[in-house]
Amino acid sequence: MMITPSSFNSGFAIEEGVLTDSECDRVLKALADPETKRGRAGARHLMGHEVVRAIAEDRRLLRLVQRVLGAGAVPYRATLFEKSGRANWLVVWHQDTALPLAAKFDAPDWGPWSCKAGILYAHAPAWALSRVLALRVSLDASTSDNGPLRVLPGSHQAGLLSDEEVFAVARAQKPRECLVGRGGVLAMRPLLIHASAKARCDAPRRVLHIEYAESLDLAPGIRLAIA
Repeated sequence: MMITPSSFNSGFAIEEGVLTDSECDRVLKALADPETKRGRAGARHLMGHEVVRAIAEDRRLLRLVQRVLGAGAVPYRATLFEKSGRANWLVVWHQDTALPLAAKFDAPDWGPWSCKAGILYAHAPAWALSRVLALRVSLDASTSDNGPLRVLPGSHQAGLLSDEEVFAVARAQKPRECLVGRGGVLAMRPLLIHASAKARCDAPRRVLHIEYAESLDLAPGIRLAIA
């Protein structure tokens, strides 16, 4: 399944073989540096990391994003998700609705606000989230046993939903497991309902999650932060 505008009727698409094994190894080695602040689930706010930023701005990834968001697409946030038999967790069905912002403002449909590691966040309205695309770079193969991402195809078309509405959709629709080879990329819309189960093996599943927007300026006075 190639990442093309038409493939986004389902809200997600997979393109295999974007990075090589050696490139995946290089990213993992760089993120193993003790200066990279890590939590149990991985590390956040990685756009300031030289190796991560180089991957985010790599022409191969930019080309994938530009097919959907246009030529001005820019990366603004990067997160490492790291799951294994020793660091294991599940993620319930949800949409990704919080965006990092350069400054606080008053506008309808934005909020609640929070601050994470010095970065301002607000839950965003659907029109802003429609200008965003995430690329999930598989630094390990994602298999049925290591807690892969599960999605509800087409669910992003329902717009911004409450938790109760998300769970109702999940009860009514059959999920799709997203199995991606090492170096492959899964692209997804933030409003696509998704989840993941606990891993059933010790093999790690490490994903570099990079978010892009059509522009850092979503509207006058509303600018994304680099995080």
